[in-house]
Parts: sequence; structure tokens; C-alpha cells
Amino acid sequence: MKDWVKWLLLGLVSVVFSVFVLGNAAFASLAVTTLTGALFVLSGGFQIVGGFAAESTGSKVFSILLGALMVLLGLSFLFNPLEGVISLALLVLILLAASGVIRIVFSWRMRSTAFFWPMLISGALSVLLAAYILANFASVGPQLLGILLGVELLLNGAGLIVLSFFIRTLGRILHK
Repeated sequence: MKDWVKWLLLGLVSVVFSVFVLGNAAFASLAVTTLTGALFVLSGGFQIVGGFAAESTGSKVFSILLGALMVLLGLSFLFNPLEGVISLALLVLILLAASGVIRIVFSWRMRSTAFFWPMLISGALSVLLAAYILANFASVGPQLLGILLGVELLLNGAGLIVLSFFIRTLGRILHK
């Protein structure tokens, strides 16, 4: 199988999964929260084990406490998945708003360049999107993570499909 076909198939699989995820965004949000919880428990466990191997007492205590906190957070997500979905959605909302504000602030430092307007507009759109999500959080919150995952899978798939055709075209040009 040619390389470009592999990229095309990977892109198509990503698009197909995006349809399933967007079709049931609430379930996808729960799946993301469950996976996040499991990863917190796993990484917290490794952090605790690493803490016992630390040489200094301060590092040992800090590492073990941080690991215990990660395990507790992971268990909270696993045993209370709906609350975990809401917590993660709020975190995404805060990060979206903060990144928008930061881009707006940075855009003012770029006033004399061609990058001013794109940076200002992208920052403003992030802040507006965060405000829209916050205003509709009761209806959007539980599905937000699934929607974001679905959109990412869709855009990733589209990008891989475009890449596959670029690779195919490049191969034809190089082999002439």
C-alpha cells in the first residue's frame, strides 16, 4: 500500500469517528472524563512510587503528596463522572477565556506589524466563544468535551486527507 493511501485511510477513520463522537457528545464527554481519571490514578501512583525513591526528605514528601492528590483527583473523576465532566468543561472554559485575553494583550504589542489584526481577532473570538459557552453552560457544559473532541477529530481527519493528496501529488512530481 502506498504511503499516501495510508494517510488517506487514517484521515477517513478520523472523520468517521468524529461523526460518532459528535452524534453522542455527552457519552464522549463521559469517556474523556473516565480516561482522564484513570490516567490521573496511574500517574499519581507512579508519582508516589517515585517519591519513595527520592533522596531528600523535602522531595520525598512533595512527590508523595502530589501523587496522592493526583490519585484522589483521578478517583473523584472515576466515581463521580458527571461532576468530573463539569469540572473539566469549566477548566476548558477558563483556559479558552484566558488564552483569548492573553492573545488580545499580545496583539497590542504587535500593533505596528501585520500580525496585529489576526492576533486580535483570534483572541476576541476565543473570549466571545468562552462567553457564549458560559451563558449556555447548563445546556452545553456536559457535552462540551465531546463536542471539542469531535471537532478535533473532524479537523484532524480533514488535515490528514489533504496531506495524503499532497503526498500523492508530490510523489508524482518527484517521479517524473
